This record gives sequence, C-alpha cells and structure tokens, in this order.
Amino acid sequence: EMEQSLNIIEQAADKLPAGDVQSAIPKRIRPDAADLYVRTETPKGELGYYIMSDGTTSPFRVKVKSPCFVNLSVLPAVCRGSMIADVVAVLGSIDIVLGEIDR
Repeated sequence: EMEQSLNIIEQAADKLPAGDVQSAIPKRIRPDAADLYVRTETPKGELGYYIMSDGTTSPFRVKVKSPCFVNLSVLPAVCRGSMIADVVAVLGSIDIVLGEIDR
C-alpha cells in the first residue's frame, strides 16, 4: 500500500505545471460595502460572525455570537423551581464557558 501511495503521489507531482503554485495576494484587501453573516458548527453549538464593510480596508462593524451565549438563554427555564444553590450544577450541566458570554 505504501509503495502504491508513493507511486500515486509521484504521478500527481509529475503532472503539476512548472512555476509558482501560489498567486500574489495583496496585504490589504478592500471589499465592497456589504453585510456578511457566516456561521460554523462548533462542539458547543453554532458560532456566528456578522461583518459590515463600508468599503475600506477595516470592517465597519464585527459582531460575534458565541454558542454559549445562546445556550445560556435556557437557564431560566431549566432553573425554574430549583434552589439557588443548584444553579452552579445546572451551569455545569449545560457546559457554559463564562468567558464567551461576557459582552
């Protein structure tokens, strides 16, 4: 298997065109004025970024929605009828990272 894999890699390398394989990328990019929301799945939930561009090299506004901030919204429903001392155990059970929810 190792020899066959090596043969495949050598064949692919032989078919690569000569010269640079990377294009020149400018150090600063000036995007069009627009809004963009990007989300990605993380182990604790959805992580979202909202970026507003005004056409300059720096973003006009950036907002981050962490999954722990969203997950914390269930705390009142989960703690209803519980004792105050149980809140720490509830926070541990829904695995909240307090550094993520600090705004």
